[in-house]
Amino acid sequence: MSFTIEDMMLTSEKRYEMKFLAGKNGWANSISWVHLLEDTTIIQNFWGKEVAVTTGLGFPEKEDWMRLARKLNRYHASGLIINVGQYIREIPEELMAYCDENDLPLLTVPWEVRLSDMIKDFSIRVFVQDNTDEQIATALIAAIETPDNQTAYRRELWQYFDVDGSFQVLLLTCEGLDAMDMVERRKLSYRIQVYLEDITHNASFFYYNSDFVLVANAVPEEALYQLIEGAIKRGEKRMPERKLRVGIGSKCMDISRLSVSYRRAKAAVQMAMTQKRQVVKFDDCGLYRLLYMVEDTGVLQEIETECLAALEEYDRKYNAGYVETLQSYLKHNGSIRAVAEELYTHRNTVLYRLGNIRKVLGNELKTPEERLPYQMAFYIRSMHGVQERSE
Repeated sequence: MSFTIEDMMLTSEKRYEMKFLAGKNGWANSISWVHLLEDTTIIQNFWGKEVAVTTGLGFPEKEDWMRLARKLNRYHASGLIINVGQYIREIPEELMAYCDENDLPLLTVPWEVRLSDMIKDFSIRVFVQDNTDEQIATALIAAIETPDNQTAYRRELWQYFDVDGSFQVLLLTCEGLDAMDMVERRKLSYRIQVYLEDITHNASFFYYNSDFVLVANAVPEEALYQLIEGAIKRGEKRMPERKLRVGIGSKCMDISRLSVSYRRAKAAVQMAMTQKRQVVKFDDCGLYRLLYMVEDTGVLQEIETECLAALEEYDRKYNAGYVETLQSYLKHNGSIRAVAEELYTHRNTVLYRLGNIRKVLGNELKTPEERLPYQMAFYIRSMHGVQERSE
């Protein structure tokens, strides 16, 4: 996943005498570019993932530094490097505390370092890594689209991943993502990558088929779930106007099975969008795992219509509430008392409605086999946004 703060430190700790002062939870932040700045004006044009470098010339007071840090955080910067020794000798404690609180990496290099050489070095590394990331994404897409054609991707990926190991796909999306222009979507991509802390070279992040895709290789599931929970929290805090939805596919062994995890993540993210849930794990979806994997969605619509159309027509004519009653009856496994409590209706009224429902359907609804088609119909209905009554 791109050239990161960690990469920068590994190459710079000795070469540029770089020190990491604060914001260590942003260690894995990706870097899209490096900017030299002495005031905050240019920051409003940041896309996200930029690293700011400054000598401190334009920030003489402590409050100037705090204003800089707050603006960098607001515009999703990946970090701040301060060239200490001439215009600033001691880093304010308040600045370090703010960077720790907001996971904004704060680093220093001594005045003797030639900033032009350092920035050029980092920019080249970012450019090279971006090209590599594009090649990796292309190979991963080939693994998703043509899993049987392993020559199209396996050799390309083995130098970056344990291709025989475990893989898991996560899809991230939000309302209107597919309608965004390329620039807006790229900005959002950069921001999300900043939120995805603690994941670096054993993962790849890219846009594909209307979603952002995160492919994780040999990452423990618990760590992956914590990563996503953290990213959502940071997104809510720093990007409250957009609600991220995440679908998590099953863990699969070997790169040739990546397409399986992807398809399952796609089903999970569709459920997350439909049911307005932040995170959906495919493996926790019960019967929905089967329904969402059906490619011929017309069959699902036919099952729903065949089972519920007669009751819906009756409800339209007589406002009888039979669809709602049947749904509650099935959910409570035939308990008249539970249905009456949920619908705030006398049990005799429930019994009367069920008698009429059986006549309309031509089905006694006594055995599991008789009830199953209607249970399936309600599951299918909830897939396209018609929600079941809450528990």
